[in-house]
Amino acid sequence: MSLIVRQLRDLAAAKPEAGAITDTQQRLTRVELTGAVTLLAELLKPYQGQVVALLADNQIDWVVTDLACLEAGVILLPLPAFFSATQQQHALAQSGAVALIGSADSFQGDPLTSHLKIKSVQSSVPAKLPDDTVKITFTSGSTGQPKGVCLSEANQLSVANALLQRTGLKSPRHLCVLPLPTLLENIAGVYAPLLSGGEVILLPANDLGFNGASEFDVQKLAAVLESVQPDSVILLPGILSALVAFIKHGWQAPDSLKFVAVGGSRVGSGLLEAAEAVNLPVYEGYGLSECSSVVSLNSPKYNQQGSAGMPLPHIEVSVEDEEICVSGNAFLGYVNDPESWYQKQVRTGDIGAIDDAGYLHILGRRKNLLINSFGRNINPEWIESEILANPAIAQCVVYGDARPLCIALIYPRTAVSDVLIDNWLGSVNQGLPAYARIKHWLRLSQPLSQSSGTLTANGKPVREQIARRYQTDINQIFKEQA
Repeated sequence: MSLIVRQLRDLAAAKPEAGAITDTQQRLTRVELTGAVTLLAELLKPYQGQVVALLADNQIDWVVTDLACLEAGVILLPLPAFFSATQQQHALAQSGAVALIGSADSFQGDPLTSHLKIKSVQSSVPAKLPDDTVKITFTSGSTGQPKGVCLSEANQLSVANALLQRTGLKSPRHLCVLPLPTLLENIAGVYAPLLSGGEVILLPANDLGFNGASEFDVQKLAAVLESVQPDSVILLPGILSALVAFIKHGWQAPDSLKFVAVGGSRVGSGLLEAAEAVNLPVYEGYGLSECSSVVSLNSPKYNQQGSAGMPLPHIEVSVEDEEICVSGNAFLGYVNDPESWYQKQVRTGDIGAIDDAGYLHILGRRKNLLINSFGRNINPEWIESEILANPAIAQCVVYGDARPLCIALIYPRTAVSDVLIDNWLGSVNQGLPAYARIKHWLRLSQPLSQSSGTLTANGKPVREQIARRYQTDINQIFKEQA
């Protein structure tokens, strides 16, 4: 029996009629949620010990399926909708999935729930998975090739409990803004609130303002926040930036908001200061799938702006040769890679430091480190995050490896003038050491995108591909500045 489901049943026994989860179609009490999980677990038992994929928008049946798989001993593969068809097929093949669950209104298969259907998929060979795997989450790095991370239930439950301890939230009303296949939202936005006796609100991506991989309508999200009145949300830096700009234009954030977690990439100090200025309770965190999501987090009690917070209590974080290393809740290993199984420590690939007060500071990815022609080490994500603190800037990539200066490729979010961007870069440069300042920039005529191969599936720049695409322009800039 699943430990998470058992705890939810205990909560249901104490207060059966308390609300647990709501979407656009229905609202389930605690006892109704656990009842639905029990029924679906019986239907999924024929797949016990096998991998089943789930591809659907945020809705109650997604959560019921997730919990039912835990209860039935089924290994779940959540598929992100933002993955390309090729990436989704790669994840299915690599994991050895035998079935796929999808939305009933756009999916051919046998009825499973009122909103989901299931169908068999062809699997060439069973995948090699470490013992105790209950979930496989595929992440994409700078190459865009997804890699399967295997997690146990204990991995995920440890993070959920640690988050409740750190945030101090009691029975929160949480609005899921990120897609549920995002491990951060799955654990911090579903498991943690439900296990604390809270309520989870689910809405489809379009209702929240998402339109494809790069389009976002902040007015829709603002309207939802007004209507739902949540206690907590989890945002990416780009969404937070748009929300802060909307507040500056006159919108009033609901007083209900007590905790706005932000992460996914480095957050610029300018954005955090802007959020504080409009009274948004924003707390930066840091994590990665190999640590079952969250590693560190600021909170009302322990908060240092500009840091990624203190490490959560269930793990130990150290810095070895400038690289952040995490021990205590390591993932089980990668799919089909036995040499990676059962490691005690995760070397994150991120450069960072822990200050005297115990706060973790993220400086960037080791593999993205720039070393200029004067031997100075420069973390481009650090500079980019400061530039992206301005809501007018949608995308920014910094180059300068083996060069005497740094330049930036910029795609504005709106039709702003070059003068405005020049002024903003001048302001940013004032806070940077001389060797890291942007000396020249290029306005991109088109946004970076997955389809062009310049963005990964989770929106991070593919730096080598961008450099190849704009090689002539980049070389010309450096030639002119020499």
